[in-house]
Amino acid sequence: MQSSWKIVSAGLALSIPALAFAPLASAGPKEDVAASTLEWAQALGQDDPDKVLALYSDDAVLWGTLSPKLRADRAALRDYFATAFKVLPGLRVDFGDQLIRVYGDTAVNTGYYTFSYIRDGETRIFPARYSFTYVKSGEHWLIVDHHSSAMPSPPR
Repeated sequence: MQSSWKIVSAGLALSIPALAFAPLASAGPKEDVAASTLEWAQALGQDDPDKVLALYSDDAVLWGTLSPKLRADRAALRDYFATAFKVLPGLRVDFGDQLIRVYGDTAVNTGYYTFSYIRDGETRIFPARYSFTYVKSGEHWLIVDHHSSAMPSPPR
């Protein structure tokens, strides 16, 4: 009995360090898309258009909250975010409910978020709704289509 216990203990002692170096498995595609969305929020909070742009595919399009025109190339997307960072200092975003659907190597995340920024020393907020369409590129989910619009007021 004692020798069996020693064998089990030795086996565990040898296998536990190996687990520490094992690659982490993905929790699943929905969780990966949620993580990509969080990465977008973190990049947006860094006031660096190139960090945000890196999360979009080369052929991505954007209907932005702050612009009446469709942005359909990388220069136009970069210009959109550079302008947003200038007119909305300290821009941040917090996500509300998200509805993520995955269709193979394509995913859609729809929901609402609240933007905040600093103006005249005060934090201002504006709620908006969004749809991100992602495509899987290697191990990453890239944004291929992004629509964002101000949240409408409820009917009176």
